[in-house]
Amino acid sequence: MIESIILLRYDFSISILYDAKERIRLAKTSSSPLTAILVGAGQRSTIYASYSEKHPEALRIVGVVEPDVERRRLAAERFGIDEAHCFDSVEQLTALPRIAEAAINGTMDELHVQTTIPLLEAGYDVLLEKPIGVTEEEVLHLQRKAEEHGRTVMICHVLRYAPFYTAIQRRIADGELGEIINIQTSEHVSYHHMAVSFIRGKWGSVAKCKSSMLMAKCCHDLDLITWLNGSAQPTSVSSYGSLMQFRADKAPEGAGTRCLTDCKIEASCPYSAKKNYIDQGRWGFYVWNNYHLGATMSLEEKLESLRTDNPYGRCVWHCDNDVVDHQSVIIEFDNGSTASHNMIGATAKPCRIIHIIGTKGEIQGVMEDGHFVVRHFNPVQGQEYTEEHVTLDPGGDGHGGGDLRLAEDFVLTLRGDEASASSTTLDQSITGHLIGFAAERSRLEGRMVRL
Repeated sequence: MIESIILLRYDFSISILYDAKERIRLAKTSSSPLTAILVGAGQRSTIYASYSEKHPEALRIVGVVEPDVERRRLAAERFGIDEAHCFDSVEQLTALPRIAEAAINGTMDELHVQTTIPLLEAGYDVLLEKPIGVTEEEVLHLQRKAEEHGRTVMICHVLRYAPFYTAIQRRIADGELGEIINIQTSEHVSYHHMAVSFIRGKWGSVAKCKSSMLMAKCCHDLDLITWLNGSAQPTSVSSYGSLMQFRADKAPEGAGTRCLTDCKIEASCPYSAKKNYIDQGRWGFYVWNNYHLGATMSLEEKLESLRTDNPYGRCVWHCDNDVVDHQSVIIEFDNGSTASHNMIGATAKPCRIIHIIGTKGEIQGVMEDGHFVVRHFNPVQGQEYTEEHVTLDPGGDGHGGGDLRLAEDFVLTLRGDEASASSTTLDQSITGHLIGFAAERSRLEGRMVRL
């Protein structure tokens, strides 16, 4: 039994390695690199654009649209962009003849659709950060516009490209689990990630960013559920959740309004801005302006910033946040299968957990642990099931190795290569969003929502 398991793992690894090398070869042998413009020079878009630094023969960044003057300048310096191709708005860019083949749109959630449509109209294909949009109506409107103009829009559902999920999808597609009966996923958002993004940060308030936490953080996971469940379509959704912890009435005794000014418990608080953003050096690309593009601050400047006007210096119990800190979603599909997703904010360990059960077997694993288990029935005397452990190397980039694989697939798709099994074109990415919008309606209205 052990020998057969090792052989299966070896063959699978060789297959993944061959596929990756072949696709990179195709990108490199193209006659010229794909040209692209950064629209919003934030942390996410610059990560995708960094593919051009590793593979300049496949992708070249030739323009930037960014209203922040310093950020625009830093992006231009990093990617060698001519000053004539630096713009402060999409309108300024699209007023000119097309200067590239594609755009990488990493603007904030509520700007995604309104900035992408002019790009499509001007002839650009688009790699668009998730979520696609902030309402069901505008997502479907974008889909119609992409079809109308014959442009490609790929959505940054990067987890489809992570080796962990790619390997699981291949097992399912090969029929190893039989028919899917149930999919269970969970995302545990660490206490420091919860604080920086969904309490102190840009996604802490629906009124400000227009996205629920479920859509801002977990549309990845809802997309995975629909992708792994094949052609099954969701028919109904129920959801429950609330803002339970991070409210003024839950503040511990001694908590102040800012960590470094009036807090008596800062030295023992796990949410301390000084501990997380200075001592631990976490989340600099959010906390310090343009850090992701090389801007620097002295220690004293950072401390003074947290003491005064930096929103990341606020107490987590005294912010203007209104998004949930935990939410559960239950989905029924038209083939009778079901799925659930649990988002839990402020956990000790950040991780994504999955358990898929089919008529012939099951798969269970944690992405961050770098392996999953495949189990099949084995009713021989003294045994109950067989178990195969599959270990994967995610590589060095983010989202379990998915970030740069997504960028590569975007380049190859626009160069005419056959779409990968992980393809995240707009048409293939909408269903998970529709589940997310329905889940939020269910939570707010206290009812099951039919799709």
